[in-house]
Amino acid sequence: MSAWIVQSDGVSSPEWTSLGRRLRVAYQGEPGAYSESAAIEYFGDDVCAVPCESFERVFEAVERGGADRAVLPIENSLAGTIHRNYDLLLQHSLQIVGEVDLRVQHYLLALEGVTLEDVRVVQSHPMALAQCDKFLTEHDLSREVAADTAGSARLLRDGGYRDRAAIAGARAAKIYALQVLAEGIEDEPDNYTRFLVLATSRGASPPAGVPAKTSIAFSLQNSPGVLFKALSVFALRDIDLTKIESRHLRTLRYLQASTPRGDREEWTRPDLGAAEALDAFITCSDGGQHRVGDSSGHWAVAEGWTEDRKRWDYLFYLDIAASLAEVKTKNALNHLSEIATFIRVLGSYRQYASADERD
Repeated sequence: MSAWIVQSDGVSSPEWTSLGRRLRVAYQGEPGAYSESAAIEYFGDDVCAVPCESFERVFEAVERGGADRAVLPIENSLAGTIHRNYDLLLQHSLQIVGEVDLRVQHYLLALEGVTLEDVRVVQSHPMALAQCDKFLTEHDLSREVAADTAGSARLLRDGGYRDRAAIAGARAAKIYALQVLAEGIEDEPDNYTRFLVLATSRGASPPAGVPAKTSIAFSLQNSPGVLFKALSVFALRDIDLTKIESRHLRTLRYLQASTPRGDREEWTRPDLGAAEALDAFITCSDGGQHRVGDSSGHWAVAEGWTEDRKRWDYLFYLDIAASLAEVKTKNALNHLSEIATFIRVLGSYRQYASADERD
């Protein structure tokens, strides 16, 4: 029996083993991918990792019951934000229930007996190739793009290539029985990727006093000073902003409000002090407010509500260092709802703490 490991989203490993199966966590990539390592870092060695061919399939695996959780990369300390995954958070109804930071250390892998002098071509994910540019240039190595890091390691093994190498993690080297020609070949050692942990329901928000984050998405009617006013609702309450990101509203045309029956349903601006069930609302051009999603998971995937918006309108993603359980957070979001035309709470969860920080 594994040790009791209570995760920041409230899941304990023995609870799941008592049900006759391990916790299933979906991730994008092949076995040995960094996303799989992030799942193991967060949930422990006993997790059942479920590989998926794309980020879209990761969401679908959880929504359709093929996995209990998902681990999704959202930003890298060197390469920046993974914008596609922010878009997917709004296309789907999964909730953020945790986060994990993973140190990304790149290894140059080859078949047994191959030396660095034998290698002519290096294959890997384009981001990994870019992050190892100095090493590859110094050794005059050609580059070939692959779908992901672990996949490039598997292709190397399956192809039996002795003039090629792959860039991947240490776990991939073990899984595919490859030797390490060089380790730590990334240009910058301070290379971390932040992953989000997703589930079908939000669960209880972290209690007040516990280091926490709340992630939201919102849009604003373009007018002078409106973004300043929106962010001021947090500054007035001494709530720290840890991240802000903007995305084109034209890429998010699927956010049409509807009910499970398909008709539009008006509702009043939510009282966050009374409940945490808010997912989203929009204020349409007719001035009415309409539901986008609710806690029961009913969502519409349709087009239309941004038709009258201007070409350069944006949607903002925001992380704040506070729990939704705190009164100041609820008050800030109520205040923001007076300014914003769209709000969705993506999740409220504990901030990640490394093993050293936990000790």
